[in-house]
Amino acid sequence: MDLGMIEFHLDAGSGVSPYQQIVRQVRQACRLGMLREGDQLPTVKEVVAHLAINPNTVLKAYRELERDGIVSPRPGVGTFVTATLADGSLAAHEPLRRELRGWLDRARRAGLDDESIEALFRTTFRSAAAEDVA
Repeated sequence: MDLGMIEFHLDAGSGVSPYQQIVRQVRQACRLGMLREGDQLPTVKEVVAHLAINPNTVLKAYRELERDGIVSPRPGVGTFVTATLADGSLAAHEPLRRELRGWLDRARRAGLDDESIEALFRTTFRSAAAEDVA
C-alpha cells in the first residue's frame, strides 16, 4: 500500500502479529526518514481495505505508536507523525543502500532467489550481532 510516504504490507509467514508488523513498519519509516513529523498515516479504513485485516488490529498498532509518542490522532482528521526516530546516521543510508543493492544484484546473478537472499542476510546479521555482543 503506498499512501504517501509509507507502504504497509503483511508477511503471514513471519511469525510476527499483524499489528506488530504495522508498528515496526512505521518505526522503520520514521527511523529511515521516510516519515517525518507532520506526515499523516493512512486511515484505519484505508489500511483495512488494502490489507483485508480487522480494524481493531490497525487501531491497536496506532495506539501503541501513540503511547510511544511517535504519532498523535486528530479526531476526524487522521493520525499524524509527531516524532522522528532518525538520527545522525541518516546521511550514511544512501551510500549503504547503493552498496546493498549491488550486493543484491550479485546474489541474484549467483542464482539466489529472494527467500535464499533473505535467509542469507538474516543468518549473517544474527551471526554478526552475536559476535558484537561476545
